[in-house]
Order: sequence, then structure tokens, then C-alpha cells
Amino acid sequence: MMNTFEQKKQIYLFQKIIAYFFIYLLFAFVVLVSVGPLLWVAVSSFKTNGEILTEPFAFPRKLNLVPYIEVIQGNNFLRYALNSVIISTVATVGSLIMYAMGAYVFARYNFPFKTILFTLFVLTMLVPGHTKTQPIFYLIMKLGLYGTRSGITLVYLSGGIAMSLFVMRSAFAAIPKEMTEAAIIDGVGFFRNFWQMHVPLAKNGLATAGILMFLGNWNEYFYASLLSASAATRTLPYALAFFTETYSYDYTKMFAALTLIILPGILVYAVSQEQVQVSISSGSVKG
Repeated sequence: MMNTFEQKKQIYLFQKIIAYFFIYLLFAFVVLVSVGPLLWVAVSSFKTNGEILTEPFAFPRKLNLVPYIEVIQGNNFLRYALNSVIISTVATVGSLIMYAMGAYVFARYNFPFKTILFTLFVLTMLVPGHTKTQPIFYLIMKLGLYGTRSGITLVYLSGGIAMSLFVMRSAFAAIPKEMTEAAIIDGVGFFRNFWQMHVPLAKNGLATAGILMFLGNWNEYFYASLLSASAATRTLPYALAFFTETYSYDYTKMFAALTLIILPGILVYAVSQEQVQVSISSGSVKG
């Protein structure tokens, strides 16, 4: 009897080891495919052109910061970076203020066609962004905002509505309704109830929505290229096409430009990834 139990235990442990082996092997493959190219670009940015061509997978012999300095000082890089920061930040903050109130209403109030409206908002996540090109371009032209940072910002403001409502509604819905009802009985108005009570309690969901919107705005290319008429309004993702052309044979500077463009988004998500994951998982359970 004991021998049979020990045999079953050994078989179970062996199966568990095999299962973990393949799981970690799969994780290693995913990390290699997704992170490997980014690390290779970052490491190669410190090499010379000769090292990149002759030793593409070797580490640089010394850290060469000259390509970064030349990229930053030339080709209007700082102007493009400033455009990206202004447009992404203004669009994100404006979206948070407007959509947070909408998500609060969806989570706390009942009104006709509430479910239908929320479903329609969320369904817009399934609509490809390029299908809205013609009406958006026509609207921006009619408003006289073509070729301005305001036009691009306005498009980014409307772009994150579905995801923002989905995340922030779950955050507000997780707050006990008794708090809202007690505040209303005490005579607290809508805006005070929203700003002073619900916003602090839903800060994790608001931060998550803000981070995801900022990353989406920072990396957006299509509408930035469509609505930019000159270098004065180019963002970094759109300017990357010009960097690729300028540094087509200067791989060191091209990789340095790529690293400078993708690094801010990676840093923002790396710092906040735990909060984003916790907020989304809790919202999926409670919302």
C-alpha cells in the first residue's frame, strides 16, 4: 500500500515538473520574442556601425553616447518630444475629467437606455480606428484645426472614451452605494459628492485609465500623420518615419532615436504595471 502511494506521489511530482518546465519554456519564448528586439535595439544604439554589422549580437565595447546627443540636438527632436508631451498630457487629463464623470453617472444613477448606451460606448472598442478617418478629417477641416496641435488633441480626447468608461465605471461601481446615499441624504450635491468622495476612493481606477490613455496617445501614429501639416505639429511616432529616412545608413543614430521614442512609454508602464493589473482584475470581479 505504501509503495503504491509513493509511486503515485513520484508520478505526480514528475508530471508537475514537466508541466512547469513547458510553462516556463513558453514564458521564455514569449519574453524573447516580445522584449528581445527592443533590448537588441537599445544595446545596438551604443555600438558603432561597424560593430552592428560585424557583431550584431555582441555587447558594445564601450558606451557611446554621442549618437544620443546628436539625435537630441538635431532634426527638431526636442520640438517633436514637446509636441508629444503636450498633446498626450492635455488629451489624457481632459479625457479623465470628462469620462470620469460619465463613468460615475453610469455606475451610480439609473436612467432610460442606460445599459444600451454603455454597451454602445464599449462596442466602439471593436471598431477599427481607420474606419473613422473620413468623418474625423472632415470635422477637423470644418473646425479649422487642421495642422494644429489642438486638432490632434481633440481626436485623442475622443479616442479613449470606450476603454476609459469601461475601467472607471468598474472602479466607481466597487464603492459601496450606501456612501452615495448617505451623502445625498446629508444634502451633498453632485459635484461635491463626485470630487470629494468618489474620486479619492476610485483613484486606482482613474490612474489606470489615465496611464493606458497616455500610452495610447504617446504611441499613436495614424492620426498624428494625417492631421500634421508641418514639422511644427509632428509628434515623435510620426517623426520616426523621417528619422528612419535620415538615418537609413547610420544605424547607431537610428537605433538611438528609436530608443528615445519608445523608452518613455516603457518606463511609464514598468513603474505602474502592478497598479494597472490590480485595478483591471478587481474591476472585472466587482464591476
